[in-house]
Amino acid sequence: MSDRPDRIALAQEELERLMKDRFERPMPKRFYEQVTVGGKPPALSIELDGKPLRTPMKALLEAPTRALAEAMAEEWRAQGANINPFSMPLTRLANAAIDRVRPRRGEVIEAICAHGAHDLLCYRAQEPLAFVLLQQKTWDPLLEWAGAQLGSCFVLAEGVMPISQPQETLAALARRYGAFGDFQLAGLSNMASLSGSAILPLAVASGRLSAAQAWEAASLDESWNMRMWGSDREAKAQLAQRQREFMAAAHLLELLRAG
Repeated sequence: MSDRPDRIALAQEELERLMKDRFERPMPKRFYEQVTVGGKPPALSIELDGKPLRTPMKALLEAPTRALAEAMAEEWRAQGANINPFSMPLTRLANAAIDRVRPRRGEVIEAICAHGAHDLLCYRAQEPLAFVLLQQKTWDPLLEWAGAQLGSCFVLAEGVMPISQPQETLAALARRYGAFGDFQLAGLSNMASLSGSAILPLAVASGRLSAAQAWEAASLDESWNMRMWGSDREAKAQLAQRQREFMAAAHLLELLRAG
């Protein structure tokens, strides 16, 4: 396999930090009984005993679609004696959309395009032949699709030397991501970080791939290595956690489309 630059390292570090917090930080007691949805689209609120929730930055936690608001409310209804934020991925993504994406859209789009500059799909193994062919079969059609969508091409690399993509390709990526709303960008940003690709989130958002197909493409390297060489419990747990986060972000996109 090629020793491609590790574009998921930061996402992995963030997940490890979250998991550490999960076990080290005490969970707050549940303080509410009823969870309801208030307001009207595109500003639906999640209310605990009639009081609207706020984000960590104290903004009102509002959802743009009924489907998303109801799914977020269900996350809060499902809490037990203690509130576990890690069991509420949609609420966490909504918080990110409001607190992180909305005030810094340009920075978020730039970060997504940084994954595109060294996209996972562009780094290819030199051996073994079976894996080389598997990458070609899985990734080449997606690169062709992305090139047609963006009106530009992606450059492939083999071996250890990193490459970047043409500026016109990155500019087209930025324009494409700039057309998404704040909540969509929150989900797409997570998917790009978790996969090391700016192409795979676009494929899911456009309906070119299902979330499951996109994750299969994103985890091609890890799955191959596990089949060939086996894996320890920690590596499998980390991969499973990344998959859950990826699928939650894709689910957010579905709920936004559902209206």
